[in-house]
Amino acid sequence: MPVNNMEVFNTYYRSEIGPIEIVGTEEGIISVSFIEHPGSPIIDVPECIRQCVSQLDQYFLGKRLEFDLRLLMHGTDFQKKVWEALFTIPYGQTRSYGEIAKMTGRNKAFRAVGNANNKNKIAIIIPCHRVIGSNGKLIGYAAGLWRKQWLLEHEKRVMLKKGISS
Repeated sequence: MPVNNMEVFNTYYRSEIGPIEIVGTEEGIISVSFIEHPGSPIIDVPECIRQCVSQLDQYFLGKRLEFDLRLLMHGTDFQKKVWEALFTIPYGQTRSYGEIAKMTGRNKAFRAVGNANNKNKIAIIIPCHRVIGSNGKLIGYAAGLWRKQWLLEHEKRVMLKKGISS
């Protein structure tokens, strides 16, 4: 399936919270998604996918607090604005849907922020798991709330271990 006449590649990553499919081209990462039934990891993939696997390893080992990957984000201008705002949420911290809406300049668009998060195809790296309800409750995560909770707890454990306050 070519994207803009570029060949698309994929591989699979086995995380502590389930298998992840990584899809990309020579130009960058298109998606990072939790899946139910992974194939065998594919080794002959572009460098950006190998970097993604390596950086996910580092993240799950608690050695990486930020990702440095070329991402190919496909969405509306508003969705991209929301996703860019997500990058500003520090590791180990959370923001509400309303706070993200304010960051986009659309103060009352918290539902639209939720919809944009739901359309995020690059899980973990675009950290939509760090967005919570205004009441502090975990709501809305396409890969399951239990994964969202695990990711947030993982980041808090890493912060404590490194002696970094949130």
